[in-house]
Amino acid sequence: MKDKKLNRSLLRIYNLLYSRFGPRHWWPGDTKIEIILGAILTQSTAWINVEKAIGNLKKEKVLSVNRLSGISEQKLAGLIRPSGYYNIKAGRIKNFLRFLNTRYNGSLDKMFGSDLYKLREELLAVKGIGRETADSILLYAGNKPVFVVDAYTKRIFSRHGFMDEDADYEEAQALFTDNLGKDRRLFNEFHALIVELGKSVCKSKKPLCSMCPIRIIRRK
Repeated sequence: MKDKKLNRSLLRIYNLLYSRFGPRHWWPGDTKIEIILGAILTQSTAWINVEKAIGNLKKEKVLSVNRLSGISEQKLAGLIRPSGYYNIKAGRIKNFLRFLNTRYNGSLDKMFGSDLYKLREELLAVKGIGRETADSILLYAGNKPVFVVDAYTKRIFSRHGFMDEDADYEEAQALFTDNLGKDRRLFNEFHALIVELGKSVCKSKKPLCSMCPIRIIRRK
């Protein structure tokens, strides 16, 4: 059930962040498969490295479900080398492609046309795809109303009293989904703004609290 006070607080935070940082145009990517690959490749690395890896795939002209499925895992690992942990990530991409080809005949449209909660469980069953990655795929590639939780989310909202620092993923996610409805555009922009705040101001060490646009908002 929506908590009206929480709803107002979260929307106030959103509006303050949007006023400060503006639209983030996130997630970057020209196609659904590019966005999905980005969600897998960004694990444990900076986005600039993901861009280099995706750039290699584009140069090699393999950035499609069919062509990625047709190249060897070893070749894929070499192409995505800039993203780090490239052998592991190549395996994860291949795991996803096998799932897509087996379950949905290689069609992303068919995959995203299935029930949201069923698809989420299916993605989580793919080896190497965790909750943050699955939800990023659903929100950014599938335009599904799923709120993505990451380390920035927990850091910022625990510091402002909205959750415990050790809150589990579902608990942190419920703060947004229970109190903001199911607005995928809002979820998209809000998560991107949270990331920007975490990177530029609410840092893990030496946060720039005096520069924080939401410094006056506390839940408890």
